[in-house]
Amino acid sequence: MEKKVSQAVIRRLPRYHTHLSELKAMGVTKISSKELGERMGLTASQVRQDFNCFGGFGQQGYGYPVDGLIESISFILGLDREKTAVIVGIGNLGRAIMNNFSFAENGFKLKAAFDTDKAVIGTTISGVPVYDASRLREYCLEHRPDVGVLTLPQKYAHETASILCDCGIKGIWNFTNTDLHLEFDTVPVENVHFSESLMVLSYKIGMGEV
Repeated sequence: MEKKVSQAVIRRLPRYHTHLSELKAMGVTKISSKELGERMGLTASQVRQDFNCFGGFGQQGYGYPVDGLIESISFILGLDREKTAVIVGIGNLGRAIMNNFSFAENGFKLKAAFDTDKAVIGTTISGVPVYDASRLREYCLEHRPDVGVLTLPQKYAHETASILCDCGIKGIWNFTNTDLHLEFDTVPVENVHFSESLMVLSYKIGMGEV
């Protein structure tokens, strides 16, 4: 891809994929940019501009084939190519993610979990084996997972991210409530902040925004 695509467009792609998958489940086979935009709170022009970043997927006057759009967006997002992941920290959040989030539907296979709690080491959670955290480096060097999911206490975030990066991890999904992208600028990091999202909602409530 020759031109750089903005982060705003990239962050809308998963939304497109979700809405299109819902439309497919409803039996919809074709949709216009206007109809898709209305469903997502976007203008038809914005939808077309987003898709044109990747060469455009529709035919003038015909609209977009839903199946074709899903396939194209899945390819762009890499959902058609399975990647492997490990998760570090099996507290309440880590366990909830393992039990309730479908890694497979999002193009990942969760291969292993790591923790320091002897009560969970050696067990399996949702079919995923839990290892002692001291084995993280050894495991990653041997199995080369693509992504590390961090759900451990904040004070261990940088040390653990460093281990993952040293082992050649390709990306980090970070739930530790501390930004890691500035220190690990050679590895893509998605920092997830629940508190920030809730603060934004608080602002919107206070401003009467809809």
